[in-house]
Amino acid sequence: MQLRARAQDAGAEAAAAEKDAEGENEADGAEKAPEKPDPYLLADAAYIQKETRWRNKQRTLIFQSRGVTAQFRHLAEDFKKLLPHHKSEPKFEKREKLHEINEICELKSCNNVIYFEARKHTDLYMWIARVPSGPSMKFQVLNIHTTGEVRLAGNCLLGSRPILYFDKAFSELSFLKLMKEMISQAFGTPRNHPKSKPFHDHALCFYWMDRKIWFRHYQVSPEGPDDLDDPERQSLTEIGPRFVLDPIRVFSGSFSGQTIYANPFYMSPTALRVHARQMLRSPYVQKLKTKKDRKDRIKENELPEDPLDSVFE
Repeated sequence: MQLRARAQDAGAEAAAAEKDAEGENEADGAEKAPEKPDPYLLADAAYIQKETRWRNKQRTLIFQSRGVTAQFRHLAEDFKKLLPHHKSEPKFEKREKLHEINEICELKSCNNVIYFEARKHTDLYMWIARVPSGPSMKFQVLNIHTTGEVRLAGNCLLGSRPILYFDKAFSELSFLKLMKEMISQAFGTPRNHPKSKPFHDHALCFYWMDRKIWFRHYQVSPEGPDDLDDPERQSLTEIGPRFVLDPIRVFSGSFSGQTIYANPFYMSPTALRVHARQMLRSPYVQKLKTKKDRKDRIKENELPEDPLDSVFE
């Protein structure tokens, strides 16, 4: 027992000696390492230090209603790939009230929601709302072309942060300013989000044309191998998807509240189908209408009598 105790004491003394030797070597190395000069005190400048914490905690819930077609479902999947900060949810029952979406967002800790509502298996509507206080916007989605359909040459890194581009109309019209802010909060990927990558290699573009919002998705890539760091020599290659948003209404609350804006030029799909049936009704009735329209145009384009025509009579 005495020999074992002596051996343990000897081992402990050897380990302590090794630690002391390592500490002396580290101290010598620290003394020999020269300090880098910092004449401008940049190490203490907080305004140039990179932020690594996730502060802007925007989360967007993306889901759809029952009755969506395969094309509508693929469009929703494209949205999920574009927005790495999204959260998904099973399909929403049509018999439920829309204001119940606020409870789903609260359970998912989401403050934005993009909800696709399908009707008659032919018409698709999209809601963009801030939860729980609002406002909320309702659009009809037209001319849908998913990424799998168009098969364009563009490509981008999955999970990278997009550049949001809006044309000048979004800075001039009052209701478009609100839509720009809502779209920026729902589509903009927060900085330092855990599921995002710190790159900007694609752009989400929104254009106002023909009283509708046209969406395009482009890849941002250099024109040549020597133009990686030159922002003036970057090219755009379309990726997809494509679609057009026809504004319908803007409400003050989340899926409820007073109407802030109503599009006076909007026609529902049912009204458009009724108008198309009226245009394709009996050929004889259409012929009479064409004759009447022609007479009205001739009458409107008649020139007034010129008093100088009878000067030489």
